Formats: sequence, structure tokens, C-alpha cells
Amino acid sequence: MENFVWKDTIRINILVLRFAGLWPEGVEGYKLNYYTLYSLAVIFFMNANNAFQTAYICFIYTDLQALTAIFFVLVTDWLATLKIHCFIKNARILQRLMSDLEITEFQPRNDEQVDLVRPTLKTWKIVYQAYVAVTITAVLLYCLFPLVNGTFKEFRLPYWAWYPYDTKISPNYEFTYIYQVVSIAMLASVNINMDTLIAALMMYVAIQCDILSDNLKHVKNDEDSQFVKELEYHVTHHKMILRFARDINTFFNGIVLGQFFTSAAALALAMFQLTMVAPMSSEFISLLFYISSMTMQIFLYCWYGNELETRRALDRLMSLKIRLAGLGEESLEERITKEISQL
Repeated sequence: MENFVWKDTIRINILVLRFAGLWPEGVEGYKLNYYTLYSLAVIFFMNANNAFQTAYICFIYTDLQALTAIFFVLVTDWLATLKIHCFIKNARILQRLMSDLEITEFQPRNDEQVDLVRPTLKTWKIVYQAYVAVTITAVLLYCLFPLVNGTFKEFRLPYWAWYPYDTKISPNYEFTYIYQVVSIAMLASVNINMDTLIAALMMYVAIQCDILSDNLKHVKNDEDSQFVKELEYHVTHHKMILRFARDINTFFNGIVLGQFFTSAAALALAMFQLTMVAPMSSEFISLLFYISSMTMQIFLYCWYGNELETRRALDRLMSLKIRLAGLGEESLEERITKEISQL
């Protein structure tokens, strides 16, 4: 059968990250070329607004409500910047992971195994679309907030920030407004695709566990040469899964730690801010979508982390079934144990 292209599922993620300067060609990562210069320019454009927002804290640090209003958005933006740093730092690991997806051991061996993995891939796509819808809606509401409530007449920007020029005169105001909208939209899009890519990598580990379990279920206790050959193949597959999982852990270990810490803080501050605004106002609705987006962000890591734990439980159950299913004088489990010890 034809090779199953795993990267088709994350094609949009790759396109967005490549546009954002976070997907260099080849396994070597970033090199001194035009794409690296392009990456530096795009990343600076997306993240410069974080510095301007942070500088604004110096003018409002005595106002608790204003601090809360800016801080829960700011921590989210700075976390996205941290993720971008991790993607750049571990670009080689990421490219190696993409190469590992194409190895023979990771390929489904028949149409039944393709059908086995399709529901998991479909679920990831649904989660991706839901996450995109909620997050983009939240960003749009914040960007359109001055236009909806009429504060643009007072030169109100979508996000509080300090700039080294007067933003309350034209065309400075219009230029700054457009810059904020474009930079925040780009940063949000990149953040969405980084989160869902990490979830997809965990999904691939779970899928490979499913494929390996299915292969082991169909191991036959027949002639020695064929049995050992099959077993060697499955042992190699298992080792590749473990290596893939270790590389994933190295890739996003720091990201997950920062994600849970900042998401908890941002959710708490956003909920506090929710109590300070008028119910069903435009700001209230914007906050609701922001909270929904942050909740889904945490959901991604928890859900797919739990999927891996579920696969571990299923593997232990399958091992028990093999142990109980004796075949003739020598059970399959005993024979597998003996053969593995000789490999």
C-alpha cells in the first residue's frame, strides 16, 4: 500500500509557522540565508508590541484595575514569545521529528490500521478548528472594541501600550491601530499553530502505540525465523516510539511548564476583570471569549497528555491478555520474553 503521509494532517500548521519564520528548510535548522533574515524581521514585528505594552505598566502601576486589564493579556503575549524562542532553539529537534514520521516503522501496514488511526486524526482536526474559532473571535473582539463602543473618537487603541510618539494625533493613531491589530493577529495565529502542533506530536505518539498494539495482537506463534523477524520489527518500532517521545519531551518541556503557570494566572486575572465590567457589554463578551480560548489552550495539553496515559493503560491490559493466552506448551508471552532477551 502507499505510504501514509502523516504531515498532511498538520499541513496548515507548517504553512503558518513557515510564514512566521519558524519553519526553516532541512534538518540543520536555521542557517545564514535570506529566510533567517526574514524570520528575524517577522518575529521582531510580532513581538515588539509586547515591549510597548510592558512599558505602559510604569504609568499605571498604582491602578489595580488598569493593571489587571493589561496584565492578563500581557502574560499570554509574553508566553507566546517564549514559545517562539523554544521553537527557534529546538528547530533541529522539530525537523528531526518530522523526518521520523516518514520512517517505515511508523507506517500503517494495511488498510485496517489506516481506518484505526483516522478517528484520532479527525478528532484533532475538530479540536484545531474549535480552538481557531474561539481564539480568532476573541482577538477580533478586542481589536474592534474601540470601534464598537465609539472610544476610537478618543484615540483609544485596542491594547494599552506606551509608544515613543504621540498616538492621539492623526495619522499616528491610525498607523498604531493597524500595527497593533496586525501584530496581535499574527502572534495569536502563530500561538494557535504552535499549541496545536505540540498536541499533534503527542497525538502521533498515541497513534503509534495503537499501531504497535495492533501489530502485536496479530503476532503468530509459528516457525522460528518468521517469528523472530516479526518480533525484531516490533522491537525496533517500540524503540523508535520511545525516541520520538523523548525528543518531544525535550522539545516542549519548558513550554508546558510556562503554559500551565501563565494560563492559570491569566485565567484568574481575566475572571477578576470580568467582575469589574458591565454584564453583556462588548468588553464582557470579549473577556468571555478570551477565557474560553485560554481554557481550550489548557485543554489541548491535558487531553492529549491523557491520551498517552490511556495508551499506556491499554498496553498493560494487552500484555495481561497475552500472558493469560497460553498457546500449546509455551505461551506467546513466554516466547516473546525469551526472544527479546536474545535480541
